[in-house]
Amino acid sequence: MQEEIQLANHLSIREAGYDEYWLQDQISQNPACLGLGQGELDVLAKERLQPGGGGRLDILLKDPEDDTMYEVEVMLGETDETHIIRTIEYWDNEKRRWPQRQHFAVLVAEHINRRFFNVIHLLSNSIPIIAIQVSLLESNGKKSLFF
Repeated sequence: MQEEIQLANHLSIREAGYDEYWLQDQISQNPACLGLGQGELDVLAKERLQPGGGGRLDILLKDPEDDTMYEVEVMLGETDETHIIRTIEYWDNEKRRWPQRQHFAVLVAEHINRRFFNVIHLLSNSIPIIAIQVSLLESNGKKSLFF
C-alpha cells in the first residue's frame, strides 16, 4: 500500500503573522535547522551590535567541534542588495574580531531570486558565503519551516 502524501501550501512568513525576530528565534532555538557545521552549533549572540554604528548581526553561531563561526543575517521576503552587503560586512567584522577562526557569511531569506543567486555564487569564489532559502509551509492546519 502506498503512503498518502499530503499537499502543502506555501505561506509568506509576514502574511502568516510572523516577523524577522520570530524567525531568528526559531533558528536560535534549533540552529541545526540550517544544516551548518559538523554537529550542534552554539548561539553566541543575537542582535549583536556592530562597531561604528554598523547595525546588528542577527545571529552569531559557533561550531564547538572546530570553532568555525557563522555570521547569520535573516531576511523576510525577497533578497536585496542591502542584505547581501550587510551579510558580508558582518562576516568581515567578526572575522577581524576572531581572526584565528574560520568564518562563513550566511544569508537566510524567504526568496533568493536568480539574479541574487548568481551574485552570491560569484562572491562565493572569494568570500565564504552561504545562501539558505526558508519557506513556511502549511499542511492539514499545521505550519512548518523548511530550510
